[in-house]
Amino acid sequence: MARRKSKKKQQQESANAIGGLIIFGGIGFSYFAKSIAVGVVAVVLGIIIFWMINHWINQARINKLRRSGIAEIDKMTGDQFEHYLGQLFHLQGYNATVTQAQGDYGADLVLNKDGKRIVVQAKRYSKNVNLKAVQEVYGAIAHYKASAGWVVTNSRYTQSAINLARSNNVRLVDREELVEMILRVKESRKL
Repeated sequence: MARRKSKKKQQQESANAIGGLIIFGGIGFSYFAKSIAVGVVAVVLGIIIFWMINHWINQARINKLRRSGIAEIDKMTGDQFEHYLGQLFHLQGYNATVTQAQGDYGADLVLNKDGKRIVVQAKRYSKNVNLKAVQEVYGAIAHYKASAGWVVTNSRYTQSAINLARSNNVRLVDREELVEMILRVKESRKL
């Protein structure tokens, strides 16, 4: 299963490509115009346009994070994050149950919807989540007789966690996807 590029990475690559085209276009233009001054002006304009595009992308990203409330999530305890996710999934139509804190057999939440049961391992971390979380939720699938396992974090994942999740069909929801989920729920609640 190929890993798709994040929207952030796609936007950054597009901005870099546009900037590169403008700069090389300016250099090419100066060659054909046989004027270094024209080329320098074109390159400087290209750099300014490139900076403006990157600034716009970064501002849009910052505004999106502010609307999502991810900063508040970053300050939560693990228990608070689990209960927050329970409410978030409930608002998406899941019957969400937060498991007991001790002896949860690798699942912090159990979701039920449309006859399917999903176990969720919640990780409110300031660092990248490693493969232990994937192992835990994978073990919980059999115990809770679930059809799928997810790991949800406010952070990101190590490469070993990504590799293990891929080979065991465990869904990883990282910071970016969590923000998207929160914003979709907030938008649907405005209707």
